[in-house]
Amino acid sequence: MNRIVTLAIATIIIGTAWAGAATAQTAKDFVGTWTLVSATVEQGGVKSDTFGLDAKGVLVFDAGGRYVITFFSVNLPKFASNNRASGTAEENKAIVAGSLAHFGTYSVNEADKSFTFRVDNATFPNWDKTEQKRPFVITGDELKYTTPMASAGGTATVIWKRAK
Repeated sequence: MNRIVTLAIATIIIGTAWAGAATAQTAKDFVGTWTLVSATVEQGGVKSDTFGLDAKGVLVFDAGGRYVITFFSVNLPKFASNNRASGTAEENKAIVAGSLAHFGTYSVNEADKSFTFRVDNATFPNWDKTEQKRPFVITGDELKYTTPMASAGGTATVIWKRAK
């Protein structure tokens, strides 16, 4: 009987610790490199891939509170001129629509499960010197957050996987 009780208690303790590890939500859990799984936007009831199918991206949070984030469509056009300063209007438009990057500092609010990007600079200059708050969930090696006012309109949902 004591053996069963001991086994039951041990199972509960291990189960509780495992569940806590799977849903950790602290600032320390952000630190590291993350690779893009998906970036979707919903606007007017229509859902689409923000940067196209199979988009690529990387997000890095350091322990000192700095971050850098990039998103890229895999279908970005090559510049016919082979000079990024002399792209055509169509090439430039496709690059702007198919990529986004910004960097700055971040903070995590563990109480309301949100984090805030304090954007120093972005390829979307309207975000320069702004604060971008994101509700988030970390489950295991997955970080998921939403952007209530995405840079191209609508509400974005972004999912990252911790890089190994």
